[in-house]
Amino acid sequence: MNGQFRKDVIPGILVDIVLKADQKTGKLTRGVVKDILTKSSTHPHGFKVRLTDGKIGRVQKIYTE
Repeated sequence: MNGQFRKDVIPGILVDIVLKADQKTGKLTRGVVKDILTKSSTHPHGFKVRLTDGKIGRVQKIYTE
């Protein structure tokens, strides 16, 4: 899953995000979602989230099980 739909992004799941500083390179950072920062039900570039370690970025991949 790619993180474009609110129903897929829930606190506690493992995701890869792209940080603002890494948008040009596309480098991904892995972590667990703490907070969802985007308010809409969909977002074409992925939902903005805060990870448990405090990093903020847009979800690029969601890991299930």
